[in-house]
Amino acid sequence: MLETSNRSDEIAAKVALRRTFAIISHPDAGKTTLTEKILLYAGAIELAGAVRGRKSRRHAVSDWMAMEQERGISLTSTALEFDLDGRRITLLDTPGHKDFSEDTYRSLVAADSVVMVLDSAKGVEEQTRKLFQVCKRHRLPILTFVNKCDTDGRDPLELLDEIESVLGISAAPLNWPIGRGAHFRGVYDLSRKEVLLYEKHMQGQRRAPVTVADHLDPSLEELAGEYAYREFMDGINIVATAGTIFDHREYLNGRQTGVFFGSAINNFGLEPFLDGLVALAPPPGPRMTQDGEEIDPASTDFSGFVFKIQANMDPRHRDHVAFVRVCSGQLLKDMTVINGRLGATVRVSRPYKIFGRDRETSTEAYAGDIVGLVNPGRFMIGDSLYTGRPVQFPRVPQFAAEHFARLRLDGQRHKQFDDGVRQLEEEGLMQVFRTSHGRDPIVGVVGALQFDVIQSRLLNEYRVESRVEPMNYFAARWMEPAETTRESLAGLGVNVLDVTDRLGRTVILFPTEWSLQYAERENPRVKFVSEVDR
Repeated sequence: MLETSNRSDEIAAKVALRRTFAIISHPDAGKTTLTEKILLYAGAIELAGAVRGRKSRRHAVSDWMAMEQERGISLTSTALEFDLDGRRITLLDTPGHKDFSEDTYRSLVAADSVVMVLDSAKGVEEQTRKLFQVCKRHRLPILTFVNKCDTDGRDPLELLDEIESVLGISAAPLNWPIGRGAHFRGVYDLSRKEVLLYEKHMQGQRRAPVTVADHLDPSLEELAGEYAYREFMDGINIVATAGTIFDHREYLNGRQTGVFFGSAINNFGLEPFLDGLVALAPPPGPRMTQDGEEIDPASTDFSGFVFKIQANMDPRHRDHVAFVRVCSGQLLKDMTVINGRLGATVRVSRPYKIFGRDRETSTEAYAGDIVGLVNPGRFMIGDSLYTGRPVQFPRVPQFAAEHFARLRLDGQRHKQFDDGVRQLEEEGLMQVFRTSHGRDPIVGVVGALQFDVIQSRLLNEYRVESRVEPMNYFAARWMEPAETTRESLAGLGVNVLDVTDRLGRTVILFPTEWSLQYAERENPRVKFVSEVDR
Protein backbone atom coordinates (compact mmCIF):
# COMPACT_ATOMS: atom_id res chain seq x y z
CA MET A 1 0.00 0.00 0.00
CA LEU A 2 2.85 2.37 0.89
CA GLU A 3 4.55 1.56 -2.42
CA THR A 4 1.37 2.45 -4.33
CA SER A 5 1.06 5.72 -2.38
CA ASN A 6 4.67 6.64 -3.11
CA ARG A 7 4.23 5.90 -6.82
CA SER A 8 1.06 8.00 -6.91
CA ASP A 9 2.98 10.88 -5.27
CA GLU A 10 5.74 10.56 -7.87
CA ILE A 11 3.19 10.65 -10.70
CA ALA A 12 1.42 13.65 -9.10
CA ALA A 13 4.74 15.54 -8.98
CA LYS A 14 5.32 14.88 -12.71
CA VAL A 15 1.75 15.89 -13.62
CA ALA A 16 2.04 19.15 -11.67
CA LEU A 17 4.78 20.26 -14.08
CA ARG A 18 2.64 19.67 -17.20
CA ARG A 19 0.84 22.42 -19.13
CA THR A 20 -1.17 21.39 -22.20
CA PHE A 21 -2.87 24.16 -24.17
CA ALA A 22 -4.21 24.96 -27.62
CA ILE A 23 -4.10 28.25 -29.51
CA ILE A 24 -7.22 29.49 -31.31
CA SER A 25 -7.72 32.52 -33.52
CA HIS A 26 -9.29 33.87 -36.67
CA PRO A 27 -7.08 33.76 -39.80
CA ASP A 28 -4.34 36.41 -39.91
CA ALA A 29 -4.60 37.32 -36.23
CA GLY A 30 -1.03 36.08 -35.77
CA LYS A 31 -1.51 32.59 -34.32
CA THR A 32 1.25 30.95 -36.34
CA THR A 33 3.66 33.79 -35.58
CA LEU A 34 2.87 33.60 -31.87
CA THR A 35 3.36 29.82 -31.94
CA GLU A 36 6.76 30.17 -33.59
CA LYS A 37 7.87 32.92 -31.22
CA ILE A 38 6.85 30.85 -28.19
CA LEU A 39 9.02 28.01 -29.50
CA LEU A 40 11.85 30.46 -30.24
CA TYR A 41 11.63 32.00 -26.77
CA ALA A 42 11.60 28.54 -25.16
CA GLY A 43 14.68 27.49 -27.13
CA ALA A 44 12.75 24.75 -28.92
CA ILE A 45 13.73 26.11 -32.36
CA GLU A 46 16.63 28.28 -33.49
CA LEU A 47 14.93 30.31 -36.23
CA ALA A 48 11.39 31.65 -36.27
CA GLY A 49 9.51 30.31 -39.27
CA ALA A 50 7.54 33.46 -40.02
CA VAL A 51 9.57 35.59 -42.41
CA ARG A 52 8.05 38.57 -44.16
CA GLY A 53 7.24 38.05 -47.82
CA ARG A 54 5.46 34.98 -49.18
CA LYS A 55 8.31 33.98 -51.52
CA SER A 56 10.93 33.99 -48.80
CA ARG A 57 8.69 32.69 -46.04
CA ARG A 58 9.97 29.54 -44.38
CA HIS A 59 7.16 27.17 -43.56
CA ALA A 60 6.18 27.01 -39.92
CA VAL A 61 7.68 24.17 -37.92
CA SER A 62 4.17 22.90 -37.21
CA ASP A 63 3.15 22.88 -40.89
CA TRP A 64 4.39 19.55 -42.27
CA MET A 65 1.90 18.76 -45.04
CA ALA A 66 3.05 19.64 -48.59
CA MET A 67 -0.05 21.75 -49.21
CA GLU A 68 0.57 23.69 -45.98
CA GLN A 69 4.11 24.51 -47.02
CA GLU A 70 2.99 25.59 -50.51
CA ARG A 71 0.21 27.89 -49.28
CA GLY A 72 1.77 29.07 -46.03
CA ILE A 73 -1.26 28.11 -43.92
CA SER A 74 -1.98 25.49 -41.26
CA LEU A 75 -4.46 22.82 -42.35
CA THR A 76 -4.05 20.13 -39.72
CA SER A 77 -3.44 20.16 -36.00
CA THR A 78 -0.24 18.88 -34.45
CA ALA A 79 1.48 18.70 -31.08
CA LEU A 80 4.64 20.56 -30.09
CA GLU A 81 6.31 19.50 -26.83
CA PHE A 82 9.07 21.52 -25.15
CA ASP A 83 10.32 22.69 -21.75
CA LEU A 84 9.87 26.22 -20.39
CA ASP A 85 10.74 27.53 -16.94
CA GLY A 86 10.87 24.06 -15.47
CA ARG A 87 7.50 23.05 -16.95
CA ARG A 88 6.79 20.46 -19.63
CA ILE A 89 4.69 22.35 -22.18
CA THR A 90 2.57 20.70 -24.86
CA LEU A 91 1.20 23.14 -27.41
CA LEU A 92 -1.60 21.84 -29.61
CA ASP A 93 -1.31 23.92 -32.76
CA THR A 94 -4.63 24.11 -34.60
CA PRO A 95 -5.42 25.12 -38.19
CA GLY A 96 -5.69 28.88 -38.57
CA HIS A 97 -7.41 28.99 -41.97
CA LYS A 98 -11.03 30.14 -42.10
CA ASP A 99 -12.04 26.76 -43.51
CA PHE A 100 -10.85 24.81 -40.51
CA SER A 101 -11.74 21.16 -40.08
CA GLU A 102 -13.00 18.84 -37.37
CA ASP A 103 -9.33 18.46 -36.47
CA THR A 104 -9.50 21.85 -34.74
CA TYR A 105 -12.45 20.86 -32.58
CA ARG A 106 -10.87 17.55 -31.56
CA SER A 107 -7.62 19.21 -30.47
CA LEU A 108 -9.56 21.38 -28.03
CA VAL A 109 -10.98 18.23 -26.41
CA ALA A 110 -7.39 17.14 -25.66
CA ALA A 111 -6.28 20.49 -24.13
CA ASP A 112 -6.39 21.67 -20.51
CA SER A 113 -6.47 25.37 -21.38
CA VAL A 114 -6.56 27.71 -24.37
CA VAL A 115 -4.81 30.82 -25.64
CA MET A 116 -7.07 33.05 -27.75
CA VAL A 117 -5.25 35.39 -30.15
CA LEU A 118 -7.06 38.55 -31.27
CA ASP A 119 -6.02 41.11 -33.86
CA SER A 120 -6.00 44.51 -32.12
CA ALA A 121 -7.70 46.08 -35.15
CA LYS A 122 -10.35 43.40 -35.74
CA GLY A 123 -11.21 42.08 -32.29
CA VAL A 124 -13.45 39.02 -32.00
CA GLU A 125 -14.06 37.52 -35.45
CA GLU A 126 -16.25 34.72 -36.78
CA GLN A 127 -13.92 31.74 -36.41
CA THR A 128 -12.91 32.85 -32.92
CA ARG A 129 -16.58 32.82 -31.91
CA LYS A 130 -17.07 29.28 -33.25
CA LEU A 131 -14.01 27.92 -31.48
CA PHE A 132 -14.86 29.78 -28.28
CA GLN A 133 -18.18 27.94 -28.11
CA VAL A 134 -16.31 24.61 -28.13
CA CYS A 135 -14.03 25.90 -25.35
CA LYS A 136 -17.05 27.05 -23.36
CA ARG A 137 -18.73 23.67 -23.75
CA HIS A 138 -15.67 22.01 -22.23
CA ARG A 139 -15.16 24.78 -19.63
CA LEU A 140 -11.59 25.39 -20.75
CA PRO A 141 -9.70 28.28 -19.08
CA ILE A 142 -8.75 30.93 -21.65
CA LEU A 143 -5.95 33.50 -21.69
CA THR A 144 -6.16 36.17 -24.39
CA PHE A 145 -3.26 37.72 -26.29
CA VAL A 146 -4.22 40.92 -28.13
CA ASN A 147 -1.72 41.00 -30.98
CA LYS A 148 -0.40 43.69 -33.37
CA CYS A 149 -0.53 46.52 -30.81
CA ASP A 150 2.21 48.27 -32.80
CA THR A 151 -0.16 48.67 -35.77
CA ASP A 152 -3.27 50.82 -36.02
CA GLY A 153 -5.84 49.15 -33.81
CA ARG A 154 -8.91 49.76 -31.74
CA ASP A 155 -9.16 51.24 -28.28
CA PRO A 156 -8.24 48.50 -25.76
CA LEU A 157 -11.30 49.33 -23.65
CA GLU A 158 -13.47 48.73 -26.70
CA LEU A 159 -11.78 45.36 -27.24
CA LEU A 160 -12.45 44.31 -23.64
CA ASP A 161 -16.09 45.34 -23.99
CA GLU A 162 -16.38 43.31 -27.19
CA ILE A 163 -14.92 40.18 -25.57
CA GLU A 164 -17.51 40.46 -22.82
CA SER A 165 -20.51 41.30 -25.01
CA VAL A 166 -19.81 38.94 -27.92
CA LEU A 167 -18.34 35.96 -26.06
CA GLY A 168 -20.16 36.39 -22.76
CA ILE A 169 -17.02 36.04 -20.66
CA SER A 170 -15.53 38.55 -18.24
CA ALA A 171 -12.28 40.15 -19.51
CA ALA A 172 -9.61 41.20 -17.00
CA PRO A 173 -6.46 42.96 -18.28
CA LEU A 174 -3.17 41.73 -16.83
CA ASN A 175 -1.13 44.43 -18.54
CA TRP A 176 -2.10 47.59 -20.41
CA PRO A 177 -0.75 49.08 -23.64
CA ILE A 178 0.97 52.44 -23.49
CA GLY A 179 -0.21 54.04 -26.74
CA ARG A 180 -1.02 52.13 -29.92
CA GLY A 181 -0.03 52.01 -33.56
CA ALA A 182 2.74 54.49 -34.36
CA HIS A 183 2.53 55.78 -30.78
CA PHE A 184 2.87 52.36 -29.13
CA ARG A 185 5.52 52.64 -26.42
CA GLY A 186 5.14 49.46 -24.37
CA VAL A 187 2.98 47.80 -21.75
CA TYR A 188 2.36 48.42 -18.07
CA ASP A 189 2.14 45.37 -15.77
CA LEU A 190 -0.85 46.01 -13.53
CA SER A 191 0.26 43.78 -10.66
CA ARG A 192 4.03 44.36 -10.69
CA LYS A 193 3.73 48.06 -11.54
CA GLU A 194 6.45 47.68 -14.14
CA VAL A 195 6.79 49.29 -17.54
CA LEU A 196 8.15 47.17 -20.38
CA LEU A 197 9.37 49.51 -23.11
CA TYR A 198 8.79 48.70 -26.76
CA GLU A 199 11.71 49.07 -29.15
CA LYS A 200 11.11 47.72 -32.61
CA HIS A 201 14.68 47.48 -33.83
CA MET A 202 16.49 45.74 -30.99
CA GLN A 203 16.17 42.29 -32.64
CA GLY A 204 14.64 40.54 -29.67
CA GLN A 205 16.83 42.19 -27.02
CA ARG A 206 14.89 44.03 -24.36
CA ARG A 207 15.70 46.61 -21.78
CA ALA A 208 15.01 45.50 -18.23
CA PRO A 209 11.52 46.39 -17.02
CA VAL A 210 11.31 49.84 -15.43
CA THR A 211 9.65 49.79 -12.00
CA VAL A 212 7.40 52.74 -11.21
CA ALA A 213 5.41 53.56 -8.09
CA ASP A 214 2.09 53.15 -9.92
CA HIS A 215 0.37 54.36 -13.06
CA LEU A 216 0.37 57.92 -11.65
CA ASP A 217 4.18 57.98 -11.32
CA PRO A 218 5.38 61.17 -13.11
CA SER A 219 8.40 59.34 -14.53
CA LEU A 220 5.99 57.29 -16.66
CA GLU A 221 5.15 60.31 -18.84
CA GLU A 222 8.81 60.86 -19.55
CA LEU A 223 9.30 57.21 -20.48
CA ALA A 224 6.21 57.02 -22.70
CA GLY A 225 6.02 60.43 -24.33
CA GLU A 226 3.18 62.90 -24.00
CA TYR A 227 0.74 61.48 -26.59
CA ALA A 228 1.06 57.81 -25.57
CA TYR A 229 0.98 58.74 -21.89
CA ARG A 230 -2.24 60.73 -22.25
CA GLU A 231 -3.99 57.88 -24.06
CA PHE A 232 -2.62 55.42 -21.53
CA MET A 233 -3.93 57.47 -18.61
CA ASP A 234 -7.40 57.74 -20.14
CA GLY A 235 -7.64 53.96 -20.28
CA ILE A 236 -5.84 53.00 -17.11
CA ASN A 237 -7.93 55.33 -14.94
CA ILE A 238 -11.06 53.54 -16.12
CA VAL A 239 -9.45 50.14 -15.56
CA ALA A 240 -8.24 51.14 -12.09
CA THR A 241 -11.65 52.37 -10.97
CA ALA A 242 -14.21 50.34 -12.88
CA GLY A 243 -12.31 47.56 -14.64
CA THR A 244 -12.52 43.82 -13.97
CA ILE A 245 -9.92 42.53 -11.51
CA PHE A 246 -8.31 39.24 -12.50
CA ASP A 247 -9.60 36.36 -10.40
CA HIS A 248 -7.67 33.12 -10.85
CA ARG A 249 -10.57 30.96 -9.73
CA GLU A 250 -12.94 32.60 -12.21
CA TYR A 251 -10.35 32.02 -14.95
CA LEU A 252 -9.96 28.34 -14.03
CA ASN A 253 -13.75 27.92 -14.14
CA GLY A 254 -13.90 29.39 -17.64
CA ARG A 255 -15.86 32.47 -16.60
CA GLN A 256 -13.08 35.03 -17.02
CA THR A 257 -10.19 35.53 -19.42
CA GLY A 258 -6.95 37.26 -18.49
CA VAL A 259 -5.87 39.65 -21.26
CA PHE A 260 -2.31 40.47 -22.38
CA PHE A 261 -1.26 43.00 -25.03
CA GLY A 262 1.77 42.82 -27.32
CA SER A 263 3.21 42.22 -30.79
CA ALA A 264 4.24 38.68 -31.70
CA ILE A 265 6.00 39.61 -34.95
CA ASN A 266 8.32 41.97 -33.07
CA ASN A 267 8.80 39.70 -30.04
CA PHE A 268 7.16 42.26 -27.78
CA GLY A 269 5.04 41.31 -24.79
CA LEU A 270 5.94 37.62 -25.11
CA GLU A 271 7.89 37.45 -21.86
CA PRO A 272 5.06 38.62 -19.57
CA PHE A 273 2.56 36.57 -21.55
CA LEU A 274 4.60 33.37 -21.23
CA ASP A 275 5.31 34.07 -17.57
CA GLY A 276 1.56 34.42 -17.09
CA LEU A 277 0.80 31.27 -19.06
CA VAL A 278 3.21 29.16 -17.00
CA ALA A 279 1.99 30.66 -13.70
CA LEU A 280 -1.75 30.74 -14.40
CA ALA A 281 -2.59 27.88 -16.77
CA PRO A 282 -3.72 24.76 -14.90
CA PRO A 283 -1.87 21.45 -14.82
CA PRO A 284 -3.84 18.42 -15.99
CA GLY A 285 -6.87 17.85 -13.79
CA PRO A 286 -9.32 14.97 -13.37
CA ARG A 287 -11.00 13.72 -16.55
CA MET A 288 -14.64 12.67 -16.56
CA THR A 289 -15.58 9.24 -17.87
CA GLN A 290 -18.67 8.34 -19.86
CA ASP A 291 -20.33 7.30 -16.59
CA GLY A 292 -19.53 10.56 -14.79
CA GLU A 293 -16.62 9.21 -12.75
CA GLU A 294 -13.56 11.44 -12.27
CA ILE A 295 -10.20 9.87 -13.17
CA ASP A 296 -7.40 11.21 -10.97
CA PRO A 297 -4.39 12.17 -13.14
CA ALA A 298 -2.12 10.85 -10.36
CA SER A 299 -3.73 7.40 -10.46
CA THR A 300 -1.23 4.57 -10.81
CA ASP A 301 -3.38 3.08 -13.59
CA PHE A 302 -2.71 4.43 -17.07
CA SER A 303 -5.59 5.85 -19.11
CA GLY A 304 -5.91 7.98 -22.22
CA PHE A 305 -7.93 8.48 -25.39
CA VAL A 306 -7.25 8.78 -29.12
CA PHE A 307 -8.27 12.20 -30.46
CA LYS A 308 -6.52 12.21 -33.83
CA ILE A 309 -5.35 9.76 -36.49
CA GLN A 310 -2.79 10.93 -39.04
CA ALA A 311 -1.48 8.93 -41.97
CA ASN A 312 1.66 9.46 -44.01
CA MET A 313 3.41 11.96 -41.75
CA ASP A 314 6.45 10.03 -42.96
CA PRO A 315 5.58 9.20 -46.59
CA ARG A 316 8.60 6.87 -46.85
CA HIS A 317 6.98 4.44 -44.42
CA ARG A 318 3.25 5.00 -45.17
CA ASP A 319 2.69 5.15 -41.43
CA HIS A 320 -0.46 5.68 -39.42
CA VAL A 321 -0.06 7.50 -36.11
CA ALA A 322 -2.70 7.71 -33.38
CA PHE A 323 -2.41 10.83 -31.22
CA VAL A 324 -3.22 9.90 -27.62
CA ARG A 325 -3.95 12.30 -24.79
CA VAL A 326 -2.65 10.74 -21.56
CA CYS A 327 -5.20 11.28 -18.78
CA SER A 328 -3.73 9.36 -15.84
CA GLY A 329 -0.87 7.21 -14.69
CA GLN A 330 2.33 6.55 -16.58
CA LEU A 331 2.74 5.23 -20.13
CA LEU A 332 5.99 3.35 -20.66
CA LYS A 333 7.70 1.97 -23.75
CA ASP A 334 6.68 -1.66 -24.39
CA MET A 335 3.75 -1.41 -21.97
CA THR A 336 0.63 -3.44 -22.76
CA VAL A 337 -2.63 -1.49 -22.65
CA ILE A 338 -6.26 -2.39 -23.30
CA ASN A 339 -8.29 -0.85 -26.11
CA GLY A 340 -11.79 -0.74 -24.59
CA ARG A 341 -13.58 -0.67 -27.94
CA LEU A 342 -11.91 -3.88 -29.06
CA GLY A 343 -11.66 -5.46 -25.61
CA ALA A 344 -8.15 -6.45 -26.65
CA THR A 345 -4.61 -5.76 -25.50
CA VAL A 346 -2.20 -3.64 -27.54
CA ARG A 347 1.54 -3.48 -26.95
CA VAL A 348 2.88 0.09 -27.02
CA SER A 349 6.23 -0.78 -28.57
CA ARG A 350 7.27 2.71 -29.62
CA PRO A 351 5.39 5.68 -28.19
CA TYR A 352 6.53 8.92 -29.78
CA LYS A 353 7.01 12.45 -28.57
CA ILE A 354 5.64 14.73 -31.29
CA PHE A 355 7.16 17.97 -32.52
CA GLY A 356 5.35 18.93 -35.70
CA ARG A 357 6.46 16.37 -38.26
CA ASP A 358 9.45 15.28 -36.16
CA ARG A 359 9.21 12.61 -33.53
CA GLU A 360 11.41 10.62 -31.21
CA THR A 361 10.78 7.55 -29.11
CA SER A 362 9.42 8.41 -25.68
CA THR A 363 10.38 6.26 -22.70
CA GLU A 364 7.61 7.60 -20.46
CA ALA A 365 4.57 9.91 -20.54
CA TYR A 366 2.24 11.28 -17.89
CA ALA A 367 -1.17 12.97 -17.73
CA GLY A 368 -1.21 15.98 -20.04
CA ASP A 369 1.31 14.55 -22.49
CA ILE A 370 0.42 13.83 -26.10
CA VAL A 371 2.03 10.70 -27.50
CA GLY A 372 1.96 9.22 -30.96
CA LEU A 373 1.34 5.49 -31.26
CA VAL A 374 2.03 3.71 -34.53
CA ASN A 375 -1.41 2.52 -35.58
CA PRO A 376 -1.50 -1.00 -37.06
CA GLY A 377 -5.22 -0.67 -37.70
CA ARG A 378 -6.03 -1.10 -34.01
CA PHE A 379 -7.00 2.47 -33.11
CA MET A 380 -9.86 4.77 -34.03
CA ILE A 381 -10.65 8.34 -33.00
CA GLY A 382 -12.40 8.21 -29.63
CA ASP A 383 -10.85 4.93 -28.45
CA SER A 384 -10.18 4.74 -24.70
CA LEU A 385 -6.96 3.00 -23.64
CA TYR A 386 -6.22 1.86 -20.11
CA THR A 387 -4.55 -0.54 -17.70
CA GLY A 388 -6.23 -1.90 -14.59
CA ARG A 389 -9.89 -1.07 -14.09
CA PRO A 390 -11.82 -0.42 -17.37
CA VAL A 391 -12.21 3.24 -18.32
CA GLN A 392 -14.44 4.68 -21.05
CA PHE A 393 -13.99 8.38 -21.77
CA PRO A 394 -16.76 10.24 -23.62
CA ARG A 395 -16.71 9.54 -27.32
CA VAL A 396 -15.19 12.24 -29.48
CA PRO A 397 -18.19 13.65 -31.37
CA GLN A 398 -18.46 13.83 -35.14
CA PHE A 399 -19.27 17.43 -35.94
CA ALA A 400 -21.78 18.58 -38.52
CA ALA A 401 -20.53 18.91 -42.09
CA GLU A 402 -21.39 22.20 -43.80
CA HIS A 403 -20.22 21.48 -47.37
CA PHE A 404 -20.93 18.45 -49.55
CA ALA A 405 -19.58 17.12 -52.83
CA ARG A 406 -19.45 14.01 -54.98
CA LEU A 407 -15.88 12.67 -55.07
CA ARG A 408 -15.04 11.00 -58.37
CA LEU A 409 -12.00 9.02 -59.47
CA ASP A 410 -10.18 10.16 -62.59
CA GLY A 411 -8.63 7.02 -64.04
CA GLN A 412 -8.69 3.33 -63.16
CA ARG A 413 -6.85 3.18 -59.82
CA HIS A 414 -9.94 2.05 -57.91
CA LYS A 415 -8.12 0.19 -55.13
CA GLN A 416 -5.83 3.14 -54.36
CA PHE A 417 -8.80 5.50 -54.49
CA ASP A 418 -10.82 3.34 -52.08
CA ASP A 419 -7.82 2.96 -49.76
CA GLY A 420 -7.25 6.72 -49.72
CA VAL A 421 -10.92 7.55 -49.07
CA ARG A 422 -11.06 4.99 -46.27
CA GLN A 423 -7.90 6.37 -44.65
CA LEU A 424 -8.97 10.02 -44.85
CA GLU A 425 -12.33 9.13 -43.36
CA GLU A 426 -10.61 7.22 -40.55
CA GLU A 427 -8.61 10.36 -39.77
CA GLY A 428 -11.82 12.35 -39.52
CA LEU A 429 -10.79 14.67 -42.36
CA MET A 430 -14.20 14.12 -43.96
CA GLN A 431 -17.46 12.27 -43.54
CA VAL A 432 -18.27 9.74 -46.26
CA PHE A 433 -21.81 8.91 -47.33
CA ARG A 434 -23.03 6.31 -49.79
CA THR A 435 -26.15 6.15 -51.92
CA SER A 436 -27.93 2.97 -52.93
CA HIS A 437 -26.75 3.44 -56.51
CA GLY A 438 -23.30 4.30 -57.88
CA ARG A 439 -19.87 3.74 -56.30
CA ASP A 440 -18.71 7.38 -56.07
CA PRO A 441 -18.91 8.57 -52.45
CA ILE A 442 -20.46 11.80 -51.23
CA VAL A 443 -18.11 13.58 -48.84
CA GLY A 444 -19.04 16.16 -46.22
CA VAL A 445 -16.57 18.59 -44.62
CA VAL A 446 -16.72 21.39 -42.07
CA GLY A 447 -14.74 23.85 -44.22
CA ALA A 448 -14.70 23.95 -48.03
CA LEU A 449 -10.88 24.12 -48.16
CA GLN A 450 -10.87 20.48 -47.03
CA PHE A 451 -11.96 19.50 -50.56
CA ASP A 452 -8.60 20.81 -51.82
CA VAL A 453 -6.86 18.92 -49.02
CA ILE A 454 -8.64 15.69 -49.99
CA GLN A 455 -7.58 16.01 -53.65
CA SER A 456 -4.02 16.98 -52.72
CA ARG A 457 -3.54 14.08 -50.33
CA LEU A 458 -5.10 11.53 -52.69
CA LEU A 459 -2.67 12.69 -55.37
CA ASN A 460 0.49 13.03 -53.23
CA GLU A 461 -0.02 10.01 -50.98
CA TYR A 462 -1.99 7.57 -53.15
CA ARG A 463 -1.11 8.76 -56.69
CA VAL A 464 -4.80 9.16 -57.47
CA GLU A 465 -6.35 11.92 -59.58
CA SER A 466 -9.83 12.91 -58.41
CA ARG A 467 -12.61 15.40 -59.09
CA VAL A 468 -14.78 17.21 -56.59
CA GLU A 469 -18.29 18.06 -57.77
CA PRO A 470 -20.00 20.36 -55.22
CA MET A 471 -23.56 19.43 -54.25
CA ASN A 472 -26.23 21.85 -53.09
CA TYR A 473 -26.96 20.50 -49.64
CA PHE A 474 -27.26 22.55 -46.49
CA ALA A 475 -26.90 19.96 -43.74
CA ALA A 476 -26.62 16.27 -42.89
CA ARG A 477 -28.82 14.92 -40.11
CA TRP A 478 -28.90 11.59 -38.31
CA MET A 479 -32.16 10.52 -36.72
CA GLU A 480 -33.28 9.36 -33.32
CA PRO A 481 -34.65 6.74 -32.94
CA ALA A 482 -31.80 5.31 -35.05
CA GLU A 483 -34.05 2.77 -36.79
CA THR A 484 -36.04 5.59 -38.45
CA THR A 485 -36.12 5.25 -42.26
CA ARG A 486 -36.90 7.72 -45.00
CA GLU A 487 -40.07 5.82 -45.82
CA SER A 488 -41.39 6.42 -42.30
CA LEU A 489 -40.87 10.19 -42.51
CA ALA A 490 -43.37 12.76 -43.74
CA GLY A 491 -42.68 16.03 -45.50
CA LEU A 492 -39.47 15.15 -47.36
CA GLY A 493 -39.31 16.73 -50.80
CA VAL A 494 -37.73 15.23 -53.90
CA ASN A 495 -34.54 17.27 -53.35
CA VAL A 496 -33.93 15.67 -49.97
CA LEU A 497 -31.45 12.78 -50.25
CA ASP A 498 -31.13 9.74 -47.99
CA VAL A 499 -27.69 8.17 -47.68
CA THR A 500 -25.83 5.89 -45.25
CA ASP A 501 -22.69 6.57 -43.24
CA ARG A 502 -19.79 4.15 -42.71
CA LEU A 503 -21.63 2.44 -39.84
CA GLY A 504 -24.70 1.85 -41.99
CA ARG A 505 -26.82 4.50 -40.26
CA THR A 506 -29.38 6.41 -42.32
CA VAL A 507 -28.50 10.08 -42.87
CA ILE A 508 -30.70 12.69 -44.52
CA LEU A 509 -29.12 15.47 -46.61
CA PHE A 510 -31.25 18.62 -46.69
CA PRO A 511 -30.87 21.24 -49.46
CA THR A 512 -32.07 24.23 -47.40
CA GLU A 513 -32.67 25.27 -43.82
CA TRP A 514 -36.38 25.55 -44.63
CA SER A 515 -36.55 21.90 -45.80
CA LEU A 516 -34.95 20.78 -42.52
CA GLN A 517 -37.32 22.87 -40.40
CA TYR A 518 -40.31 21.56 -42.36
CA ALA A 519 -39.22 17.95 -41.81
CA GLU A 520 -38.84 18.65 -38.09
CA ARG A 521 -42.37 20.08 -37.90
CA GLU A 522 -43.88 17.19 -39.84
CA ASN A 523 -42.11 14.55 -37.73
CA PRO A 524 -42.38 15.69 -34.10
CA ARG A 525 -41.47 12.26 -32.71
CA VAL A 526 -38.19 12.13 -34.62
CA LYS A 527 -35.10 14.05 -33.52
CA PHE A 528 -32.79 15.22 -36.30
CA VAL A 529 -29.26 15.47 -34.87
CA SER A 530 -26.10 16.99 -36.33
CA GLU A 531 -23.49 15.40 -34.04
CA VAL A 532 -23.14 11.67 -33.42
CA ASP A 533 -20.59 9.33 -31.93
CA ARG A 534 -18.16 7.78 -34.35
